[in-house]
Order: sequence, then C-alpha cells, then structure tokens
Amino acid sequence: MVMMKVGFVGMRHMLTIVFLSGFAGFMEGPVIIDVTVAAVCSSPDDSCSLTVYLTGFQQVAIGLGTMVMMPVIGILSDRYGTKAVLTLPMCLSILPPVILGYRRDTHFFYMFYIIKILTSLVCEGAVDCLASAYVAENIQGRTRISAFSILAGVKTMSSLFGTFVARFLPVALIFKVSAISFLVAMVYMRIFLKERLNNDENGDHQQDDRDSNDVTMLAEPMLNNTTITTSSVLNKKQSSLKDMMILMKTSTIFVQALVVTFFSSFSDSGMQSAFLYFLKSRFGFDKNQFADLMLLITIVGSISQLFVLPRFASAIGERKLLSAGVFMEFTNMAVVSISWAPWVPYLTTLFVPGAMLVMPSVCGIASRQVGPGEQGKVQGCISGGKSFGKVVAPFVFSPLTALFLSNNAPFYFPGFSLLCISLSSMIGFLQSLMIKDVPPSQLNKEINSTSREEA
Repeated sequence: MVMMKVGFVGMRHMLTIVFLSGFAGFMEGPVIIDVTVAAVCSSPDDSCSLTVYLTGFQQVAIGLGTMVMMPVIGILSDRYGTKAVLTLPMCLSILPPVILGYRRDTHFFYMFYIIKILTSLVCEGAVDCLASAYVAENIQGRTRISAFSILAGVKTMSSLFGTFVARFLPVALIFKVSAISFLVAMVYMRIFLKERLNNDENGDHQQDDRDSNDVTMLAEPMLNNTTITTSSVLNKKQSSLKDMMILMKTSTIFVQALVVTFFSSFSDSGMQSAFLYFLKSRFGFDKNQFADLMLLITIVGSISQLFVLPRFASAIGERKLLSAGVFMEFTNMAVVSISWAPWVPYLTTLFVPGAMLVMPSVCGIASRQVGPGEQGKVQGCISGGKSFGKVVAPFVFSPLTALFLSNNAPFYFPGFSLLCISLSSMIGFLQSLMIKDVPPSQLNKEINSTSREEA
C-alpha cells in the first residue's frame, strides 16, 4: 500500500509534463481548420476538398514516421532513460506553433505544414508513449489500470483547458501560448522528472507477481519464472525486432490487443479526417462551435477518466472495459453519421466515456505481458500499432469524405464516411470479445517452452 501511494504521488511530475504538452497541442485543434481553409481555399466560407486531402496526407506522412519511430523511442527509453529520450521531441514540438504565431498567410501556412510533418515524425505520440511506459514501470499490479486511466484523464483535462483557452484567445495568441507551453513542459521535464520512483526493482517484481494471480486481471509478466542468462530471449543486446516477434509468438493476448489498437486508431484517425469537415459542410460549424463541442467532449471524458474509471477499473478488469469502450465508440460514430440537426453531435457526447476506456485498457493489457524492464518496447509497439492505423485511415476516408461532401456524390449521404468508420470500430469490438483471461500457470508454461527453443 505504501509503495502504491509513493507511485501515485511520484507520478505528479510526469502528469504535469503530459498536461502541459497536451494543453499546447490541443489549443491548436479548434482553430487549425479555419487557418487551413483561410490559407488554402479561395473563400473563408469555402470548405474545399484540398483541405481534406492536405489533412489526410499529413496524417499518412506522420503515421508512417511514428509507426517506425515509436517502437524505437520505446526501446531507447529502456536503455538510456525517459528524460534523455524525451528531450528531442519536446524541443522540436516548439517550432510549428512559432511559425503560425508569427504569420498565417499561404506561404507561412505551407512552411508550417512541412515542418509540422517533419517534426511530428519524432514528436507525435512520443510523450504519450513514454508516459505509458513510465507508468507501467513504476505502478504495479491491480492499480496499474487505474494509473493508466488517471494518465489518460490528465491528457483529457489538458484538452479541456486547451480548448477552453482557444475559445477566447485570438488566433495569433493561441499559437504563441502553445509554443510557450511546449517550452515550459520541456524545461520542467529536465528539472523535475525522476527516471524511477522506486529503485527497489525486486520489490516491484514481487508485488506484480502477487497481484497478477488475481483472476479479474489478465496474464502475469512474461519473464516470470524464466531463467535469465546471457542468451535470454529478451536480452537487450539482441535484436529488438526479434524481441517483439518472440513476444507476439508467446502472447496471443498481446497480438489481440494490437489488433484492437489498430482498428480503434483506424477509426479515430478517420474521425479526424472527416468529423470536423462534416460538421463545417453539413451544419456550417465555425471555430467557436468546434471549441464548444470539444469542451463538452473533454469535460465528459475527463470526469469519467479521473473519477469514475479509477474506482471500478480494478474490479471490472481491462478486458470488459475494453469491449465496452469499443462498442460505445461504434455507437457514437454510427449516430453522428446520420445527424439530422446541429444538436445531435452534442448529444453523442454521452458515448465519449467509451472512447476514453479503450487505450487505458489496451495499455494495461499489454503492460502485463512483460516485466518492468521491457515496458518501453511494449508501449512503443502499441504506439506503432496506433500509428499504422493512422497511416491507413486517410487513404480510405479522406477521398470518401471529400466525395460525399461534394456535389458529385453518387447519392446524398454526407455522413457516409462516418458510417464506414463506425463499421471499422465494430470489427475492433468483435476482436476484443476474443481476448480471454489466461491462467498464469498456463501462460508461463508456454513462455518457458518458447524461451528454451529460441535460446
């Protein structure tokens, strides 16, 4: 119990970093659509197809980069520490908002667009990935899913405050404040963040071993009861790609979690490509209405993550939470796709808590498949799966959204792309139902057998 309290209290520095970086990033959300349209389209009131394609290409380019970089960043954090690896992404994150804070005409927008893509190859998702690995290393056993929920809740709270500030600040000031927030987060991280909250790693392993026998949770760490030698399967000197392949061979649960992650990210990325443009084209939403909707979404999400989910997560278990979350994602997108009035998207925020359940549950499931020393690899792989979904989605949904929001649509259904997005969430839901609780003895037997063969 004392160790648990030390872990949660010690997380405050990482939570502060996540909040500041998330606040800076989410400030740009409500205004970036209007900035893009004003810089690219002939009329400020025109939602031309080029903006949709530019957004889609940006998602693809960033997704391809992060799909490769996130596992690498996770591996580097295992070897060199979180602070050293986080410094570069947090420094690079400052550049894009500085450009738009200076000027937002067409030339400067395209400069921002290119630099944003290049820097996001390293920056996008780096804080979230390493924060998840940090939590998994320092919070053990039954409380880990609650810690992931609190981490996600703080990220959602940063979205709430960032969107709220963006609602009232002028556009030029929004990007300046965003750049300053990124800078403060980087300096704070270098000064206050500790690599480990508790140096007694053996105690952590033992605590995790005891708690992983609980039948409401999934499998215990993969490396338990495995002889550690110089030819150990997950020896850091071996190929990291081989490590991940061995992990996938020995843990069906991890592979299933990756599949759910892909379809959830695929759907989320599709929503990013389609949702705001759908609202702008269908109901004429502007910056203020985008901000109001995002505020409502983040308020509902933060309450569920910070106050509701941590109370029930350990008792319910990650698997049930994951299935419930993905199903609520499906329902949300299906209802939005047939929106008949501007108030319908506001009503669907009732399903927001479901979307907030998915990634904390996936991170909890994945983190229990390895010991504390390999959390960077696992969380990096999960982040890579998310990035892969972001890469694929724009190829499908950007052309589909542009087509059905144009005058050349084969039939009138502006929300058709959103309906297709909801169907992809249903695939993820069906996969989540296939994840089963594995008895620890059976898992260890399979792992030890594979370990001896590979060694």
